[in-house]
Amino acid sequence: MGDHQRSQSSNFHGILGISKSASISDICKAYKSLVTRWHPDRNPSNKAEAESRFTSINEAYRALSIKKKDEACNAPNQTPKKKKQSSSSSDDDSSDDDRKELQISNPTLLSRTTSRVSPLPSPTCSSRRSTTPLPMDFYTSFPVTSPGGETPPTPKTPRPFFSKVESRRCSTPIFFSQSAVRRKPQPVEKILECTLEELCHGGVKKIKITRDAISSSGLIVEEEEILMIKVKPGWKKGTKITFEGKGDERPGTLPADIIFCIDEKMHPLFKREGDDLELGVEVHLVQALTGCTVPVPLLGGGQINLSIDDIIYPGYEKIIPGQGMTISKDGKRGDLRLKFLVEFPAELSHDQRSEIVRILEECS
Repeated sequence: MGDHQRSQSSNFHGILGISKSASISDICKAYKSLVTRWHPDRNPSNKAEAESRFTSINEAYRALSIKKKDEACNAPNQTPKKKKQSSSSSDDDSSDDDRKELQISNPTLLSRTTSRVSPLPSPTCSSRRSTTPLPMDFYTSFPVTSPGGETPPTPKTPRPFFSKVESRRCSTPIFFSQSAVRRKPQPVEKILECTLEELCHGGVKKIKITRDAISSSGLIVEEEEILMIKVKPGWKKGTKITFEGKGDERPGTLPADIIFCIDEKMHPLFKREGDDLELGVEVHLVQALTGCTVPVPLLGGGQINLSIDDIIYPGYEKIIPGQGMTISKDGKRGDLRLKFLVEFPAELSHDQRSEIVRILEECS
């Protein structure tokens, strides 16, 4: 039986890659390095082996930590402490920290966990407080998430206990359970400007983004990525397109979403009003009074010649059906509304004024 236990202990030391005489500090450092390296989320291409190694590393760490705790409790040169009359007096000698809840907030390469835990009863043994405090690395939390959303057996987070006086408590830290919760930040919104032609006929927009990402070695690196957006005919200002998880990566959080919000670029000729387009057309006064043919440009290129026999008066409009914006629901198009602006002469001679008065009086 003893040979079997020694064989298991040797195997655990081998899994962590440390010697049998390794201290608790060496165990912790080895565990931190290996659990980060072999976390399944970091090895998507070799997940089966990563999961197996991840489980073995956790088992080895737990077994060796418990062994070190037992060795500390059973260490020689311990002086039994005279039993006090009241069992509550021992608790009064303890540090005030033992009565308080413990706030843990530890950044790691893979996750950040914030939780509140209450102290558990400590193991009873007689010992003197060690003059050499345990390394701070021992109190660092480790990633505990696993594929499938389940929480595998993981080393618990220890809490240091330092007594000001000789105590019945063991100087080995107490272990606490801990779970990692990765929060998702608020989405990042960006403006995407599109021309009226793109919103009417559709198109493809390519956007290059730069974001922070966590590399396989655990370092934050800057990377570039090209996002493609297929603009659909009929999209309007305010339309939103979401890319999930394309924001910056930070330890302990999920990548944020990126939301692109459509905005319309100002067009030199046309103005959009819902599903319709408006176009201003200038004509001279003589054309407005006698009729004319005007060339009308169309969105996307080309033009049509429009003959007008009516008198063009202030507020006069002409509607060309089916030359407006595309309607996303049925694929039809709205109307093109022509708003006429009459250009008046800047000067008239006396004879011209008299002739105009005579003509207009005859029309009234």
